[in-house]
Amino acid sequence: MVEQMETLQAQDSGERAPQRLDEDGRPVTAVVLMSGGLDSRLAARIMLEQGVRVVALNYRTCFCTCTPKHGCGSEAAKASRELGVPLKVVNHTRAFIEIVKNPPHGYGRHMNPCIDCRIQMFRAAREYMDKVGAHFLVTGEVLGQRPMSQRRDAMRLIDREAGTGGIILRPLCARHLPPTRPEEKGWVDRDTLLDISGRSRKPQMALAEQFGMTDYPCAAGGCLLTYEGFARKVRDLIEHMPEAQARDFQLLKLGRHFRLPGGGKAIVGRDAGENERLRKCAREGDVVYERSETVGPVVLLCDARDTNDGALAAALCVTYSKLGDAPFGCVRYYTKGDETRVRPMQVAPLDRPTVEALHV
Repeated sequence: MVEQMETLQAQDSGERAPQRLDEDGRPVTAVVLMSGGLDSRLAARIMLEQGVRVVALNYRTCFCTCTPKHGCGSEAAKASRELGVPLKVVNHTRAFIEIVKNPPHGYGRHMNPCIDCRIQMFRAAREYMDKVGAHFLVTGEVLGQRPMSQRRDAMRLIDREAGTGGIILRPLCARHLPPTRPEEKGWVDRDTLLDISGRSRKPQMALAEQFGMTDYPCAAGGCLLTYEGFARKVRDLIEHMPEAQARDFQLLKLGRHFRLPGGGKAIVGRDAGENERLRKCAREGDVVYERSETVGPVVLLCDARDTNDGALAAALCVTYSKLGDAPFGCVRYYTKGDETRVRPMQVAPLDRPTVEALHV
């Protein structure tokens, strides 16, 4: 399940509570699932305040809203440095894609399989916990904060199917839940854990102020599958390409997407950066269209099955570029793998109803 890992070294965060030891004299260690948001930061800080050694674990997929400079990945690294704890980063895109295609417990409002996502994540975290010799897992979950995965019954279901019952501590809402193994063993003090519930962020913000945490991201969904527009593209991709892999899902982040009558898909770049990325993402057999006499978008045609799809892809290239009063526009195109054969084409733009009908 673990496909890619990197470890960031911790920085010293200053004074710490005395190290808590287990009954065998070993340092009590918790693996904290670190998204980089406020809740997971607070959960880790609460453990440090109790003298528990913390190892942060961050999961990434191609559906994260993060970029190399912004979002959950960079925030997890930043939070770990500030807390002075080591961070393990795991990319589990490949396994997660199969869950997105067919989640046993269904989807949320859009294409988000939140329950199955957490089951997979907790299973992998349990494996990592055993690997590093940690005692238990910690999350920043708050009872009632998320409508699908943070209900009491959903938490029980997830823990049962992931095999993590009793070993996941949720410090922010622990006093609403039955005692866990680390509480029963005395590895943590239940009386100092919290009883936050619901969707209000005020208790967490007050606690952050108490801890001196001022620089943390605003609360927002970190998963593209919860966004209606992106979910439509995912649904369309799975319907037309059941065997879709990571590259196909990565392309959903780029440009405007159009499903063509012959079954092909045209992706229209929205700026120079996306144009360049679309050129680089083309694989053998894909067709690349661009304006020949003026600035305009790159259009990547994938999985074309008839010539009409090619004509429509060229027309989209003209439609989304400046044409002025001219009735036609000139396009050049080539097939990836045969770039030396660049062919010209003159085509009229599409009318708005046609564009809207094709838009995913």
